[in-house]
Amino acid sequence: MNRQIIAATDGSPSATAAVEWAAGDAARKGAHLKIVCVREPWASDLPFRAVPGMENALREHCDEVLAAAANLARERVPRIEVSTVHAVGAVTERLKSEAEGADTLVLGSRGMGGFAGLVLGSVGLGIAGQVACPVVVVREAADTAHGEIVVGFDGSAHGDVVLGYAFEQARLRGALLRVVHAWQAPMFASYAAGYTDLLNETFESEAHKARQRLAPWCDKHPDVQVRESTLCDHPVPALTEASRAADLVVVGSHGLGGLRATVLGSVSHGVLHRAHCPVAVVPSQHVPPA
Repeated sequence: MNRQIIAATDGSPSATAAVEWAAGDAARKGAHLKIVCVREPWASDLPFRAVPGMENALREHCDEVLAAAANLARERVPRIEVSTVHAVGAVTERLKSEAEGADTLVLGSRGMGGFAGLVLGSVGLGIAGQVACPVVVVREAADTAHGEIVVGFDGSAHGDVVLGYAFEQARLRGALLRVVHAWQAPMFASYAAGYTDLLNETFESEAHKARQRLAPWCDKHPDVQVRESTLCDHPVPALTEASRAADLVVVGSHGLGGLRATVLGSVSHGVLHRAHCPVAVVPSQHVPPA
């Protein structure tokens, strides 16, 4: 199968970091890298409508952004197969279209014009969980590699899809895979000291189920070193803390109890906003490569 990694760019620092990340991922997977720059057709409208040549200037700018991104990818990963696409349309919709049949879509955390206080831009939020392939959101280029991949595992059937992606990333990188299973006690727990034993038993039961579901994956990938972290905590702070020493955090688009109408669950949303490293959001409909 001819695998393809899509990297979106607009020339912003986080988009440039996304291109670098995508180039490395494509090289590890032996995949083709396609770099996409989307120009919205109304970008030359008011207040610049009267400025002669604005449309041509915008077109030339996108072409320059694509050329710079392609050169960067080839510099970082020589001999990589790279192509570029100058698309016109609504950014989110065009990227969704480009992602059809792709192995992965890689985005910067926020693009040009993004507010400094926002970690994740509207494009990332509009796409993560809404395409059939994993979406990786990159905030900035990494200075050093930690040699560790973190995956949030909730023990659900969807969790198997998430584990599949995480194991592949760890195997290709020769990295340690840290599996974080965070179980949050019910809301009433703080008011029910008499139920401590029951809560402890429930926590141990949940941890045992997660270990049982993880075991076949460890047997299938004996070359991947795995460490389990089972915590009585909310998944978002647990994964955020683990991300400090990780090269990538992998989460599902939604976890246990997630309504199908809720495209991006609270855990993936929270991790995307708080993680200290790139985050991969793996949708439930993702079919891992054979």
